[in-house]
Amino acid sequence: MAVSQKSTENAYNSSNGPRGILVLFIMGIFIIFLGVAVLITAAMLSGSGSASFGGFIFIGPIPIIIGAGPEAPWLTAMAVILTIIGIVVFLIMRRRMGKPNG
Repeated sequence: MAVSQKSTENAYNSSNGPRGILVLFIMGIFIIFLGVAVLITAAMLSGSGSASFGGFIFIGPIPIIIGAGPEAPWLTAMAVILTIIGIVVFLIMRRRMGKPNG
């Protein structure tokens, strides 16, 4: 009976991985929607007429930098910096996890 209980525990532990990833994914989407709602509310309450945006789209090896408004240079620079940090973190995490044996 101890063998079946151990195999049941292993099956339960292995199923928590995908479930944990799904929970993190749903939390991330919720945080994004919450941030958008806060930004929309702040824009509606501020009453100022100018708007700025900046972005960095990375398609394969080709970066596309976009921006408009009076604060666009700062916003696009921040987008580029955050993208570089994201790529560095991705590469570090990939190196730490190693390649799976298959």
